[in-house]
Amino acid sequence: MIATHAGVSRFKPLAASASAVRRSSSHVNAAPKRPSIAPKLSINIKHIRDNPDLYTKTCNDRNYLAQKANPQRIIQLFNASNQLRVDARDVRRRNNNIQDRLEVLRRSEAHGQGTTIDEQDQLLLEAETLKPTLNRISSSEADLDHEIESLAAELPNLTSEETPIGKEPRLLGYINERPEISTLVSHVDIGKDLGLLDFAAASTTSGWGWYFLKAEGALLEQALIQYALSVAIRHGFSVVSPPSMIYSHIASACGFQPRDQGGEQQSYTISQPENPSAFESAHERKPGMTLAGTAEIPFAAMKANTILQDRELPLQIVGASRCYRAEAGARGIDTKGLYRVHEFTKVEMFSWITKGKEVAAFESLLAVQKEILQSLGLHCRILEMPSTDLGASATRKVDIEAFFPSRRAKDDGYGEVTSASICTDYQTRRLNTRLKLASPGQTKTNFPYTVNGTALAVPRVLAALLENGWNAEKKVVKIPEVLHNWMHGIRTIEKNT
Repeated sequence: MIATHAGVSRFKPLAASASAVRRSSSHVNAAPKRPSIAPKLSINIKHIRDNPDLYTKTCNDRNYLAQKANPQRIIQLFNASNQLRVDARDVRRRNNNIQDRLEVLRRSEAHGQGTTIDEQDQLLLEAETLKPTLNRISSSEADLDHEIESLAAELPNLTSEETPIGKEPRLLGYINERPEISTLVSHVDIGKDLGLLDFAAASTTSGWGWYFLKAEGALLEQALIQYALSVAIRHGFSVVSPPSMIYSHIASACGFQPRDQGGEQQSYTISQPENPSAFESAHERKPGMTLAGTAEIPFAAMKANTILQDRELPLQIVGASRCYRAEAGARGIDTKGLYRVHEFTKVEMFSWITKGKEVAAFESLLAVQKEILQSLGLHCRILEMPSTDLGASATRKVDIEAFFPSRRAKDDGYGEVTSASICTDYQTRRLNTRLKLASPGQTKTNFPYTVNGTALAVPRVLAALLENGWNAEKKVVKIPEVLHNWMHGIRTIEKNT
């Protein structure tokens, strides 16, 4: 019968083989489907297929071991998807042949030439079986393409030649002279003694990792924010105040996952109602929400689904925001006091630029960072960070670490206070941020590059100022001169009697 026609039966095993390819990668099947409102991904999958060893090496260099097999899986799935496309063309071709033959038979019948009813019935039956076969192939092809896209999205950015491979950073230089401080008083003790910090009350309201800034401590936070903004504005940045809550798929598109490579929780996810509304039941449920760990995420997404004109670039923005990090870790010197907290204020810089100008934009971010830290009188070291320290979106990262007297038992007293990264087109391809060039003959859509950097992370800088500005004899903290304009006449912080 028609059901066993060669034009039909040979497609069923191919659809099954595509399923077998998908089952071979349970890691991919676990990838959640992106909501319909998510920006369209435009990852250069062809480059991954053409350079699988490069991407595998990148995963190894950056300790993305769970993703190192993705390039080969992408090739395998792509080949299977290609075969399905060939199968679909064969089915359509057979269907067209059937329709052509039916048209011939109808014309013959119209001219009284007579036709074989059995042949028409058989052709119509075969045509009916081709439709579900084509639907199965199309569904399998869409599933494979989704899995390919998901695998590609999980891969980190390629690594810059400037980045040291491995775990050790490269020293680039210093800011200010290292102070000769004999005391090892922590900012925690200084803050408590001067009435600036209250961790006990915060532990009651929120738990470990939160804090109250009080009196001059709260004023100092606002002074640091305003000073950092003023420096960035002078360097050509425009001020933007971003939201703190973002869609989870937006965070993922920017290279931020709920858990790090070690499985530790990184972000706070906002719980959704257990019982969806009638509208949500009939349609797609509301996408998941996350508290932003950095303003880099909402800043990058400001231009999602947007076409930028090259005359708009460089587009430089800066803003202060509350940041939320669900970082875990053993309690100790690295997590004591303000150094590692779950909520904090940070002034962030972000820029969109054309390809080829990312290094200049990157140096501009570093210039702002160096000016702020130098004027605050903090001794710092500048480090080119190694491959294992790069986030998914960064191709290159430079950290600046300030000297904390109380941390001399760890990393010689240095702790990160700023970071700057080049992300190439990693984020813009995942956020559908496109660039239209005005050059004659340019018709192809390009993607702008992005760079981002911390202008000032308040808690750590505040902690460094307390420790480095502490006068053990007088029991006071000297406030840097550049902050005086925002301290309401206060020049030193001393204990209220």
